[in-house]
Amino acid sequence: MTKVGKMLQEVLRSVGRKPATVRYPHDKITMPADFRGRLVFDPAKCIGCKMCMRDCPAAAIEIVKVGEKKFEAHVDVAKCIACGQCVDSCPKDVLRLTGDFELAQLARGKLRVTFEQDSSSPAEAAELRRAGPAAEIEKKPEPEAKK
Repeated sequence: MTKVGKMLQEVLRSVGRKPATVRYPHDKITMPADFRGRLVFDPAKCIGCKMCMRDCPAAAIEIVKVGEKKFEAHVDVAKCIACGQCVDSCPKDVLRLTGDFELAQLARGKLRVTFEQDSSSPAEAAELRRAGPAAEIEKKPEPEAKK
């Protein structure tokens, strides 16, 4: 058979099949349960051992004491390689990796995220944790560094 005949045969065979790819921006996909995406920190559980900071190969995490038994985390998403080592080494399960993979930003300063200690009462904090991962953590980007 000639090359044109082989190509025509393949084209006719693939016309009836569904596409092998996903129309990504239009069709949102769900990531597997063990996907390593955005890092999330729960400051209410943190004991300040800094094991995550020591074990991070990219030095993307900084734990800062802000009060008596209160800590906050500064995470540089631009440095984070999503290896999950910080999650594995944390004794109190303070850190976890989510399925969120859309982390791109136009400004580099927005890639440095601060997870702050919640100033509300323990009952309100427990209610926020039950509400879900998006509501349980207050995050704010740090201001951009001067160039």
